[in-house]
Amino acid sequence: MQKPVKKPIIAPSILSADFSNIAAAAADIDASGAEWIHLDIMDGKFVPNLTFGPKLASDLRPKSPGVFDAHLMVCEPERLADRFAQAGADYITFHIEAVTHAHRLAAAIHGLGKKAGVSLVPSTPLSLIEPLLAVVDLVLVMAVDPGFGGQELIPWCLDKIRALAGMRERAGQGFLISVDGGINQSTARSAREAGADVLVTGAAFFTAPDKAALVQALKG
Repeated sequence: MQKPVKKPIIAPSILSADFSNIAAAAADIDASGAEWIHLDIMDGKFVPNLTFGPKLASDLRPKSPGVFDAHLMVCEPERLADRFAQAGADYITFHIEAVTHAHRLAAAIHGLGKKAGVSLVPSTPLSLIEPLLAVVDLVLVMAVDPGFGGQELIPWCLDKIRALAGMRERAGQGFLISVDGGINQSTARSAREAGADVLVTGAAFFTAPDKAALVQALKG
């Protein structure tokens, strides 16, 4: 597994992009110096919104060299893991609240040659994912209730990041800690100091007049 990073990885979410010109949005991400593209997959059931499926990821894949993190905010994510793997996702992140056999799904994702991530909503305690920490490559801490972009970061979610970073250090594990929700110039420093390795940003990125400058500011 990878080691925690010294400077955070920036992962703009195309959920906040203009869906009529997604290719341009991906080009803006790549040109800004951000390393990852975050793909928010929503089914209108696990979260109260509906976004897109694997075809969009497949269509974008040849247009961007960035790392694709497919965040499956869906019921029964095991039904979609292989399709997003085929579409070119590098990380496939599922929600612990949406799956019964989480260890099996993480192993299946690795079997597809992809990195496995697990995510949890603000109300879910870290204890629920602790058994998986030895077998996942990424833990995505939701700092807002998922479903819509543009929300403000819930401050006590930073405590979860700190606790998770401590658990990782004590166990000598190498998973990345990602945070999604309300990340902007005002909150990025707190997220970094709490121990986040990956900062997912949406509205702040796509409304920034100078996206490269924003990326550097988020990195600190």
